[in-house]
Amino acid sequence: MAELHHLDDPADPRLADYRDLRDVELRKHLEAEHGLFLAEGEKVVRRAVEAGFTLRSLLMAPRWLDGLADVLAMTDAPCYVLSEALAEEVTGFHVHRGALASLERRPLSSVESVLADARSVLVLEDIVDHTNVGAIFRSGAALGFDAVLLSPRCADPLYRRSIKVGMGAVFTLPWTRLPDWYDAMPALSSAGFTTVALTLAGDSTPIESAVARVGRLALVLGSEGHGLSPRWEQSADRRATISMRAGIDSLNVAAASAVACYIAAQR
Repeated sequence: MAELHHLDDPADPRLADYRDLRDVELRKHLEAEHGLFLAEGEKVVRRAVEAGFTLRSLLMAPRWLDGLADVLAMTDAPCYVLSEALAEEVTGFHVHRGALASLERRPLSSVESVLADARSVLVLEDIVDHTNVGAIFRSGAALGFDAVLLSPRCADPLYRRSIKVGMGAVFTLPWTRLPDWYDAMPALSSAGFTTVALTLAGDSTPIESAVARVGRLALVLGSEGHGLSPRWEQSADRRATISMRAGIDSLNVAAASAVACYIAAQR
């Protein structure tokens, strides 16, 4: 069972994993260096533990101890108990969900292992907003996709904001990063997937027809600003678009992913 440590000093070195959570660049460096990630909120913390991730520690306000009693009972990790005001001083924001957990990252899986049993996968190119990445994972998991592949420059799916928006979908949906950006589309085609790029290219067809009668599908989504790179757009097997009202030519990539995943799931 977790040992409770009631702390009253925001400078306590045991709280290092939880400092300055609003500083994105600092957090990316710290989390990569120490091989950790943070989960926020009772549901997300529980889902991370249920998925088998190893707890380093927990931080929570007293009123959340009962709600996470089952998690505390199954770990030997320390639990740091702070007032909500003190937790805000340490983290840099109001921890209104009451609980944070620091967990150990796992080594990235190989692309081959992630794709081995997958029939439908999402492939993300240079999507740099953590909120969008989390929302895409959530849509993919909810609508029956089996895995996610990310280009090297995509935002971290295990960043706290991504996990929170995705409601922990990253814990159960297999994912990894593509080591070879340039030939990613041909490689997926060679692996038996039909790559369908969501794009406004002139030869795009409605997504309903683009994914019809496709066996193994790789649905490809591009960055928030410029969409897909010319390389990925042209080397995909098919190009598809979501039909929409005149005068509106695009959706936010997270919204587009939800629509496209739903249509693909109907195939």
